[in-house]
Parts: sequence; structure tokens; C-alpha cells
Amino acid sequence: MKFLYTARGKYDQNNFDTFTWNQYKEWSGIHHLEELVSLDGMLNEVLVEPDYDNEDDWNFIHISENLQTGFFTELDFVCKRLSKTENYNLLAVVIEPAEPCEKIILPDYEFIGYDLLDQDFSISALTNCGGYFNETFLPSELNKKGLLNNYNKAYYIKEQLFKNNPEEHHADTNVIAVWRHEIIGY
Repeated sequence: MKFLYTARGKYDQNNFDTFTWNQYKEWSGIHHLEELVSLDGMLNEVLVEPDYDNEDDWNFIHISENLQTGFFTELDFVCKRLSKTENYNLLAVVIEPAEPCEKIILPDYEFIGYDLLDQDFSISALTNCGGYFNETFLPSELNKKGLLNNYNKAYYIKEQLFKNNPEEHHADTNVIAVWRHEIIGY
């Protein structure tokens, strides 16, 4: 299993820009959210700033089919290039895991669920489509962080999203397992 890393901005009742927390919960229909810990770059911005002119930095940027994913191959690189020093989420992820991750122990991290990001690794079909995919899953099926708790459910929803919406770009997704560091970032 290949672990990748990222740091994302927090989005909750204390951390928002122009779209308030209550406005987001109303729009998304995810009324039970305590904090959104999504891999969606519009909702939880990437806080790692590589130096794209430095050839060495490209060794740490994870690329998938010629697309930057917002994930990085080394935790030390993420910490070195972090644009914030507090109030963020330090995450470990696995793209398209081949086995359930719910019980995989990663020291100092807590498994928090699965996200479904589009093929561009930019938009979460779970949290940034405002109920558009209600024929496939309901907001009430997400946990308190806006993720899916179960491996089989994540892959089932991935399959059904594309089946029910074959022409919709954001319905063609990657399943991504997410762990959050229990100390760093708070």
C-alpha cells in the first residue's frame, strides 16, 4: 500500500472564507457535519507549496496520468513546504486501496474515512456537488467529517455514480482512504 501525504486547510464553524459553515451545511445537505475533512481543493485547500522551479521538488509531487494530485510522496517534504503552522489537517492517503483500510493502523494517525475525488483530483463527489448525486447516495450516509466509513460502500458508490451519471465528469471518481494526524496541525 503506497501512502501519500498532504496538508489541507480546515473547514468548520470557526474556519471559513466567504461561504459560511451554516451556508455550506444547508447547500450540501450534510447537516450532521462537525468538520469537513475533504480532499476537495475548493473546500479544504492544499497548504503545501512546492517550488516548481526546483527540480528536486518534483521528486516529491505525486503525479497521476500527467495530473498533479495535491498529494506528496514524503511526509518530511509536506512539513517543509507547509504554508501554515497551525489549524490545518495533516493527512495520509491511499489512492484506490486494494483492501479495506478501516483497521489499518498508521502510528499517530486516525483513519477517518474514504473520499471520492474526480479524475482530476480536484472535486469531491461526496461533498462538493450539493445533492446532485442523491440518486446514488444521500448526505446522511456520510460521517461527521463528510467521508464514507466503509470500504465496500465507497467502491459501491463509486460504481453507481458513474453508472447513473456516465456523462458527468465529477461522477468518474477515485476512492481515496484518508487518515488524519492526531497531534500535528491542530
